[in-house]
Amino acid sequence: MPAARSTGRARSKVAIPQLAWDAVRPAPIVLVSGPESVLADRAIRLLRDTLRAEDPALEVSDLDAANYAPGELITLASPSLFAEPRMIRVDNVHKCADAFLEEALAYIESPADETYLVLRHVTGVRGKKLLDAIRGGTGGAIEIVCAELKRDSDKQDFVVAEFRAARRRITAGAQRALVGAFSDDLAELAAACRQLLADSSEEITEQIVDRYYGGRVETSAFAVADAAIAGRHGEALRLLRHALATGADPVPMVAAFASKVRTMAKLAGARGSAGDLARQFGLAPWQVERARRDLSGWDDAGLGRAIQALASADAQVKGAGRDPVFALEHLVGVIAARGRA
Repeated sequence: MPAARSTGRARSKVAIPQLAWDAVRPAPIVLVSGPESVLADRAIRLLRDTLRAEDPALEVSDLDAANYAPGELITLASPSLFAEPRMIRVDNVHKCADAFLEEALAYIESPADETYLVLRHVTGVRGKKLLDAIRGGTGGAIEIVCAELKRDSDKQDFVVAEFRAARRRITAGAQRALVGAFSDDLAELAAACRQLLADSSEEITEQIVDRYYGGRVETSAFAVADAAIAGRHGEALRLLRHALATGADPVPMVAAFASKVRTMAKLAGARGSAGDLARQFGLAPWQVERARRDLSGWDDAGLGRAIQALASADAQVKGAGRDPVFALEHLVGVIAARGRA
């Protein structure tokens, strides 16, 4: 993965290299952006290890941009008696205090020698002036883009990179099996990779993954909800029964439906761009776009009946009913019929 995929920003405004997490390299300013914390942590740790391999005397310091005291950055970046290289990790740049913003803007105009400033910015417009300056080329920066991994192929690339970094082999079938077992949580996927690397000295095959996680190949609650909302009743029931058979709890299953339907109800009839609606309703733009697709074929009356069915199912799986599985299956039927059943 030598380069990051497009982040949707206008190319004319970005004058610095934008790289994937595993292509991080030393630079005076390293902007680590995006919501995927697992990738961001990997990138920052990889950079630290690279710098420490070059000079074991590397000094590593941490700052919190949200609780910043004036002068901290300059103090940490000031030359030391023995001129050791320094890595300054700054968290919460997306929540930065005004003092940090002002001093960071001044610092990137003339970064200190042998100092590597690593800025972690998750999302949002706070600190935009600093980000724009960095992306415009001030300070000789690079950007490590840590976008959320949504596609299975991206998650398989992550698995391959984990094993490549450890100089170990994993078969294509084992990659698919791991992603199938931990498709909803990248942190859990990373932990599974670490466990396999620690416990097994041989090439990782599908049989080894099955031995460790065969009962864990999960059907996500959201996969059930997605199938039902799209009107695929049979598929939703099959996924539901598989999820329950492998240990899924009915309560979070209902919660997954509720999360999806609530977002749809918020956006039903709303007008505006995905960005504007995301800000208005406290959502991510991709959630707005997904909810708009999900609303195809639904009307207000159907949404109302779906919400009533959700309230009933929620009560039943929490003890008001005798058969939580029947309650879930009934809910799937109502949702798959788009509230018309």
